[in-house]
Amino acid sequence: MNNRELMEYYGYRGRIGSAKLIFRFLRLWILKCIATKSPVPSLTVRLERARGVKIGKHVYIGTNVEFDSVYPQLITLEDYVSIGQNTMIFTHSNPTYSIDLKKHYYPRKVAPVRIKRGVWISPGCTVLAGVTIGENSVLASGAVVVNDIEPYSVVGGVPAKLIKKLKPLKSPTQNEEPSTNAEDSKTGTGAAGKATSNIAYIGHLAAQVG
Repeated sequence: MNNRELMEYYGYRGRIGSAKLIFRFLRLWILKCIATKSPVPSLTVRLERARGVKIGKHVYIGTNVEFDSVYPQLITLEDYVSIGQNTMIFTHSNPTYSIDLKKHYYPRKVAPVRIKRGVWISPGCTVLAGVTIGENSVLASGAVVVNDIEPYSVVGGVPAKLIKKLKPLKSPTQNEEPSTNAEDSKTGTGAAGKATSNIAYIGHLAAQVG
């Protein structure tokens, strides 16, 4: 990676900027080393958040999962995402010292990756820069994702191609929001409504006994 490109990206200048860059990547490297080998998924999530990865609720990250070393802050994992071990997710590509390739064929690319709600990434997958993986999609082991994936898709291969579409199902765990107490009270289906019904019933029994 060209230091000048990184200095420009982060807005660093001069010797102080160089020192900031070194400190930044030293910190990221230490956190990454611990996160990739952590046997505790919840600790891995915390460490990756500290690196800058945006992680939602109920996310599982297996061992040896590699998030981009340079721009981890460009990765977003929404709620209920599961990522199997030995998966790699990149937010940049750069031929670095291959000048002709870089100038004429494959220019440096920096682009965010978004993995949406409920996605399951099997072990050993690779996700390249600029990709969005749609809600509740499945990546088969070893898939290399170079383009966006539509929601409810099962993909696999190199590059990843559609294997089949899943029928969207409404999941109580992921998609249903609890109803409000006010609405429940009106219908008598919520906790408040049930309590009121029980009190009335007990009062009715007491009146009969009396």
